[in-house]
Amino acid sequence: MTYCIGIRLNAGLVFLSDSRTNAGIDQISTFRKMIVYEKPDDRFMVLLSAGNLSISQSVREILQLEKIDRGPNQPALTIWNAESMFDAVRVLGAAVRRVYQQDGPSLKAAGIDFNASMIFGGQIKGEAMRMFLVYSAGNFIEATRETCFFQVGESKYGKPILDRVLTPATPLDEAAKCALVSMDSTLKSNLSVGLPLDLLVYREGSFWSDQMVCIDDENPYFQMIHSTWGQRLREVFEGIADPVWDGGAAEHPLQPSARYAPMGKITRPEDRIV
Repeated sequence: MTYCIGIRLNAGLVFLSDSRTNAGIDQISTFRKMIVYEKPDDRFMVLLSAGNLSISQSVREILQLEKIDRGPNQPALTIWNAESMFDAVRVLGAAVRRVYQQDGPSLKAAGIDFNASMIFGGQIKGEAMRMFLVYSAGNFIEATRETCFFQVGESKYGKPILDRVLTPATPLDEAAKCALVSMDSTLKSNLSVGLPLDLLVYREGSFWSDQMVCIDDENPYFQMIHSTWGQRLREVFEGIADPVWDGGAAEHPLQPSARYAPMGKITRPEDRIV
């Protein structure tokens, strides 16, 4: 399995992915889930992928060559000549559907789901940054101000910190820190996600990035994130008052609901819940 995060902010974009792939207990491998498409001063795009590795690798290979016919006297649409990120993600969707046409029937016959999900974000000169979540049917949705991040893969463990911290106004470095905390929470709770990690930060309007790093278990900053986050969580937890059950004085009493009665008990065979 895997875990990938894409964050769209006013100041730029943040992408983070793990690299663990497993096909059973004794079939654990390392494959990078992030790929960068860059044409300096013209376009910058990042693709993160989760799901069946053979599908995502095929999509990535086809994407660089995929074309959408735009009719007579018009050059075919590719990610390299698309005039908007919307057109670029249409090409990605077409690549996903092409892989499904090629491999879908064989996978189905073998009892394997066509399972792939992707985050595709970036900026093409002449328009604002955009980011999309692409599903296994090739359809997609776009990040908005109300939903400024996407996750694919093992998303549930690392989502709470993203929900509580991120807004479009979050600075890029804070968002990168938040993404790493989210990843650390996932690593703690799920063995199917693992190091090394790929982290990339893109600044709005730059059309390139040199803020790319591969993080392994010896990275001092991620070691600090891991130890500090766990320690501070314990400190905050210990600072929260315990519930008072005996009706004693408390600053925040655990008082009964005025609207709902306590849950009833079944004490005899003939008792019913309702």
